[in-house]
Amino acid sequence: MRGMKSDMKKTILITGCSSGIGYDAAYGMRKAGWRVFASCRQQADCDRLRAEGFDAPLIDYADPTSIEAGLSEVFTATNGTLDALFNNGAFGIPGAIEDLPREALCEIFETNVFGVHDLTVRVIPAMRTQGHGRIIQNSSVLGLIAMRWRGAYIATKFALEGLTDTLRIEMADTNIKIITIEPGPITSNIRKNSIPHFEKWVDWKNSPRQAQYELGLRKRLYDDRGADKFELPASAVTAKLLTAVTHRNPKPRYYVTTPTYMMGFLRRILTSRALDRVLRKG
Repeated sequence: MRGMKSDMKKTILITGCSSGIGYDAAYGMRKAGWRVFASCRQQADCDRLRAEGFDAPLIDYADPTSIEAGLSEVFTATNGTLDALFNNGAFGIPGAIEDLPREALCEIFETNVFGVHDLTVRVIPAMRTQGHGRIIQNSSVLGLIAMRWRGAYIATKFALEGLTDTLRIEMADTNIKIITIEPGPITSNIRKNSIPHFEKWVDWKNSPRQAQYELGLRKRLYDDRGADKFELPASAVTAKLLTAVTHRNPKPRYYVTTPTYMMGFLRRILTSRALDRVLRKG
């Protein structure tokens, strides 16, 4: 019958599982008894995860064909059902707003927003048919507040927050729960992985902010300074993910790390000018 799984395990599709949050979430959810579809955007990473015992469909948010094929692989394995989707994959393009060309924003939105949206709306019909589901979006503290040098990434997370909040309201008449997780500094490769995008798109040597790049952003990108203040391991996000998919009445959003709680509070109590003064110091 449709909806019956051969091993009767609950199923979850997680994107961006090659490392960091996605990788830890895949292991954490499997340990909790779930059948995990740990997707990656590169075949070599999918092959590695298959060797580690996971179902690992190839899903690249920037490639609609891979989204369709990867989700088809999941539905074939589950007889057309899926209990939860964790949209985790994303990347950053560091740089000052004035130095970001239009094409850079197009590229990052294609992955961080449009691809997430594409996969999400493809999953919803199956969840409607089965009568339940959880869709969890991995946003960021940077979906709540702005900080210098992170404008492209912040723009995508603000967009994702808007789409997710609206979807949550629209799906309130169904048993499909829409949840946002908002981590602050988490141990991952996102900074390292952003370097090629910075080098591709930002002509920092010809920027009026050249000195600021040399003294600030480039040191942050290229120098290994160890963990950030308040940084938590990826398992902190996995713990909130597990709550989001198992709690009978999950919260609309889950904060992770002290900075997210702090910025969520300050955003509520401070004026925009006062909050800007705080953020300029960061």
